[in-house]
Amino acid sequence: MTRHTTAHYFLEALVEIGVDYIFANLGTDHVSLIEELARWDSEGRRHPEVILCPHEVVAVHMAMGYASATGRGQAVFVHVDAGTANACMAIQNAFRYRLPVLLFAGRAPFALHGELPGGRDTYVHFVQESFDQGSVIRPYVKWEYTLPSGVVVKEAVARAAAFMHSDPPGPVYMMLPRETLAETWDEQAMPAYPAARYGSVKAGGIEPERAQAIADALMKADNPIALTAYLGRSAEAVSVMERLALVCGIRVAEFNPVTMNICQDSPCFAGADPAALIAGADLGLLIDIDVPFIPQMLKAADRLRWIQIDIDALKADIPMWGFATDLRIQGDSAVILRQVLEIVVARADDAYLRKVRDRIASWQSAREAAQAKRTSAAGQKGRTGAINPAYLFARLQAHLSEDDIVVNEAVRNAPLLQQQLRRTRPMTYVGLAGGGLGFSGGMALGLKLANPSTRVVQIVGDGAYHFAAPDSVYAVAQQYQLPILTVILDNNGWQAVKASVQRVYPDGTAQRTDSFLSRLCTGRQDEQRRLADIASAFGAHGERVDDPDALDAAIERCVAAVDGGRAAVLHVDITPL
Repeated sequence: MTRHTTAHYFLEALVEIGVDYIFANLGTDHVSLIEELARWDSEGRRHPEVILCPHEVVAVHMAMGYASATGRGQAVFVHVDAGTANACMAIQNAFRYRLPVLLFAGRAPFALHGELPGGRDTYVHFVQESFDQGSVIRPYVKWEYTLPSGVVVKEAVARAAAFMHSDPPGPVYMMLPRETLAETWDEQAMPAYPAARYGSVKAGGIEPERAQAIADALMKADNPIALTAYLGRSAEAVSVMERLALVCGIRVAEFNPVTMNICQDSPCFAGADPAALIAGADLGLLIDIDVPFIPQMLKAADRLRWIQIDIDALKADIPMWGFATDLRIQGDSAVILRQVLEIVVARADDAYLRKVRDRIASWQSAREAAQAKRTSAAGQKGRTGAINPAYLFARLQAHLSEDDIVVNEAVRNAPLLQQQLRRTRPMTYVGLAGGGLGFSGGMALGLKLANPSTRVVQIVGDGAYHFAAPDSVYAVAQQYQLPILTVILDNNGWQAVKASVQRVYPDGTAQRTDSFLSRLCTGRQDEQRRLADIASAFGAHGERVDDPDALDAAIERCVAAVDGGRAAVLHVDITPL
């Protein structure tokens, strides 16, 4: 009778649930897994490919990028409580993105005197034991479990996968004690738990009566609008939304978008300012969006009738949400919008279609004014040492294709990026969903891993660049041949910190004395900020540009480096804060 360690059956379980990659920052808790991987390699047995990440924030964000592109959750291995703590910020982002991630952490051994294989054999095993390791990450995972015995490892992994992929998807967390991984079990005690019988639960459509009610409301409205942020996690949803918007004459705005939700060349695309739309609207749709506007800034929204369609309508993990809706529907927006579209198409007569065409035509002047504003902003180059971000984004737009994936962590300049760096195809834009900065480097690597023939562009502020563990980002990019293009927007600090103080204390002492504790430079003559050198240390092409007239040539060199298989970093001195 054949016996193997729990680690062996754990790896089998990952294969059975379809895991392609293990993004890992390993420690003493992973000895049985390392041994088993080595044995599988020696036998020529297939297992998920291991991507070593020198920092956990990169490992989790890589898993998120891969899941964003493929819809399939991957495994992340971290080291006991310390690795869990390092991963926590990234897991918070995964939770807010609603992306599936399997986070596995070891547990400090519990056997002190050599009673069991894998027991404590070094100093660190004593100081890394905590009373409640899961509490570090519990608010940001859908499911948490400590593997009690190897005999249930396959069932536990299948259960974890079911939770992470069930709508709304999200990260899960399992702790693996070292002694448990080292246990041995007979093969007969380890049946498989196939997804067909133990898998995830998916959201669907709605009953005909509610679909009819939404269609009725849209067809009666004279000026319907829609606000969305993450509808575009499904390319099908984007297609249906664009068709429904054209058939019903709906203006669609993206407020803090997480994905590309509607082609920005569509006549129904209305930018990123909900206030401009709400003022004249008589019906509003909230579709897959967490924060449609800031309530205290937009009191006029209270008068509007709102219909909410969302994979996560209640926002149960946001303690206070605060947006009134008259019809609240939880489900798959692609399915629900298709149901509504079919009803509208069946009912629409010539008079209705003519009214909608006239309505869409009436928006042309507003679209032309918005284009003129964009063009004017992009035409202002700035000066040496203070390049205008709008000009930078416009020049990037000129050098990128519509298939390139843009990861937007420009923070305060993010809305400006959305205006100038326009996206027209689904799955080509990723914005910030969570509360943790530093996501874009690892996310870009994960997207590149899933889309090896696609150019991936990370745009990040200098403050957020520090949070992203950039040395780890470019070490991984080099080791696994994942060339990404990084554009650093250097305004010498955290503009968001300064702006937040100004909003609350517009005439305060900080404003009068320009003391915001947000600058990351001193102005000393000997000071250096060679951010691209971090990437160059790991074989990437790196350069800095402070002259707007040198920008195009610098972008061309960086794009050529990436297309040649080498990561590139362009450090741009923009208007300082």
